[in-house]
Amino acid sequence: MSLLEIRNLKVEFDTAKGPFKALDGVDYTVDPGEVLAIVGESGSGKSVAMLAMMGLLPNTATITADTMTFEGLDLQNLTAKDRRKVIGKDISMIFQEPIASLNPCFTVGFQLGETLKTHTDLKGRQIKDKVVDLMTSVGIPDPAGRLNAFPHQMSGGQCQRVMIAMAIACSPKLLIADEPTTALDVTIQKQILDLLVKLQQDSGMGLIMITHDMGVVAETADRVIVQYKGRKMEEADVLSLFESPQNPYTKALLSALPENATGDRLPTVSDFAEAGGF
Repeated sequence: MSLLEIRNLKVEFDTAKGPFKALDGVDYTVDPGEVLAIVGESGSGKSVAMLAMMGLLPNTATITADTMTFEGLDLQNLTAKDRRKVIGKDISMIFQEPIASLNPCFTVGFQLGETLKTHTDLKGRQIKDKVVDLMTSVGIPDPAGRLNAFPHQMSGGQCQRVMIAMAIACSPKLLIADEPTTALDVTIQKQILDLLVKLQQDSGMGLIMITHDMGVVAETADRVIVQYKGRKMEEADVLSLFESPQNPYTKALLSALPENATGDRLPTVSDFAEAGGF
């Protein structure tokens, strides 16, 4: 049985100009211990799909799916109380832009501790010790000294590590990493990716990597889903996707990579769309 199974997911948003279709019948499956990459340009519905599954979209969103299960549990029919028992514990997410995701009014130690208070039976000193252990596990230097630091007192890479620590605090079975290396320099990007892969391999959890960076896909993924305008264009194992892409949009994405450039001008996805490629 798959860890996560979603069939025919559709998401629409109410707008002043009428319904806007963000997702149009996409399917996802993730097995335990698998790394699934979801790629595509901004606006393709990558993040919306995962937020819909977690119940984190606003009331303006209409969500339908033929199937949406996690370990056989029907996510569509959970009460708000039951959903809170799953989200943050068994399913966890690393959101984009850690500085924006962390509360600037509370220390990182307090915010990590809140996750443990909500989903575990740990108390007092146990929580503090666990927070230090978590910060150590994600490579934050002087973790005990950083407990009382506010997000603005830490670097972007350190804040991203705090977000990862928060996401893995309760040993989730499924971790979703939404653009985990955005706005980080190349050296820190490599450290964050290596950390995520190590955590995934050590725990055997499923990992969904949302990204538009094909280099991240090549380095981390087992299987890839390519999206465009809320639809799935292609799904393949990572080697097949890079060696023999089948869909014109996938070919356009790969052709737009700098290392694949020929001539004086780097091709864009728009070039293929204008030529009627998809």
